[in-house]
Amino acid sequence: MKYIKQSCVIFGITMIGELFNALLPLPVPGGVYGLFLLLAGLCTGVIKLKHVEETGNFLLDIMPLMFVPVIVGLMDDYEILKAAAVPVIMISVLSTIAVMAVTGKFTELLIGITNKGEHDE
Repeated sequence: MKYIKQSCVIFGITMIGELFNALLPLPVPGGVYGLFLLLAGLCTGVIKLKHVEETGNFLLDIMPLMFVPVIVGLMDDYEILKAAAVPVIMISVLSTIAVMAVTGKFTELLIGITNKGEHDE
């Protein structure tokens, strides 16, 4: 019963995010609205972590399985995609490196700001 309640909370917030997507004229997916609503709820204490934790962990655990149909679809269209394979791989590798570098530098900046605040006190 606990998992059903937690699923209802998560999917209810996702549905509210989809409603925002339909009402607001912004090019933002409903799932992103839902994620921000869940984050805001958790940060403000409106939603307690215990209300979503186990189901959230389960969804994270099975997330790789959600990519299986996509990969099978790509394998079915291999002949069509073969011509674009090298550019797609290059873009994927370069964008992954760029994201990792920016994330690392941003994290270093945040850690530096946090440590500076601790030294000032």
